[in-house]
Amino acid sequence: MGSTNSTLSKIPNVEELMQETGFTPAHIVRLYDRFEALDKEKTGHLRPQDFGAINRLAMNPIGDRIIGAFFSPGQETVDFHSFVRTLAHFRPVDKKRPKDPSMPEPVNSRTSKLKFAFQLYDQDKDGKISRAELLQVLRSMLEMQVTEEQLESIADRTIQEADLDKDDAISFEEFRKSLEKVNIDHKMSIRFLR
Repeated sequence: MGSTNSTLSKIPNVEELMQETGFTPAHIVRLYDRFEALDKEKTGHLRPQDFGAINRLAMNPIGDRIIGAFFSPGQETVDFHSFVRTLAHFRPVDKKRPKDPSMPEPVNSRTSKLKFAFQLYDQDKDGKISRAELLQVLRSMLEMQVTEEQLESIADRTIQEADLDKDDAISFEEFRKSLEKVNIDHKMSIRFLR
């Protein structure tokens, strides 16, 4: 435990970070060690290319999009706190955590997870998933498993079913409604960090 306390003492506002993300002290220490291992130049920040050392991301067909989610538009590096906040999206929802209306919504709430997933599709950040953006993700994920015609059919059908306002794109609210019955908690995990 001494090692854990020693590491935690290096992290500013660690209690607040644990409260916000729901990570335990042991998780924070593991993430800190992983962050330091990825930070080869010891700058205290990670660049997109630093994530290349994570094999599961390198092999993931949408790995570039996941890496991009760590960085705000125009941001070239990510610090430890931002790294942990982004990874919290991959944690299962803590259903035992008491709901306090005075506290901000947890990073790993269902709504936050859906917003995170939505941004993986909405690459131009216009608040809508266009057919082209959906096709781009489908191509990455399915690669050679289906024909281009099948991909286009999947994209068209998805937009047709989810696009409630008939503007030929999927808004976040439409995305949320279309996934209401899907349990994403088990699909998003931090296994790629191990």
